[in-house]
Amino acid sequence: MSRGFVREEDQEEIPIVPPRADLPDGVANYVTQIGLDALLTEKEVLIQEIDNVDRSNEKESRIAINHINAKLQLLNNRILTAKVIHLEDQPQDEVRFGATVTLKIMATNKTQKFQIVGVDEADITKGKIAFISPLAKILIEKKIGEKAILKLAKEDRVFKISDISY
Repeated sequence: MSRGFVREEDQEEIPIVPPRADLPDGVANYVTQIGLDALLTEKEVLIQEIDNVDRSNEKESRIAINHINAKLQLLNNRILTAKVIHLEDQPQDEVRFGATVTLKIMATNKTQKFQIVGVDEADITKGKIAFISPLAKILIEKKIGEKAILKLAKEDRVFKISDISY
């Protein structure tokens, strides 16, 4: 049926779903097991939300379900493309995906601790940075005692790796 024969009040808004964390085209979707478990839990929560949608208003329930289904579609794509990296298989003396790295910031002598994780797991407030972040990229393949230099607009920030754990 042509859109010309649809009443304006019957037209539904297309659900706007915020995109998931950025994962550039062609980049593998690496995750830790904890990250995959979190994605699967998120899927269960969304499925539960569909079951709990108030169905008293058909139009509103259809819009709500479409919105949740759109989020599920994005999530399912992440789950299907996830490549679990088993931390015990990583070289224990080198920074790789999944490593928790303790860094000394040379300019201030302060230390910071970060775990390198998948894009959906990244949360700076929890000390988790995405493997595609500039900081993670300069740390990969470094060993304890080595320095990594992060080039910023006005300065170079130098970090010294003081510990690596998985």
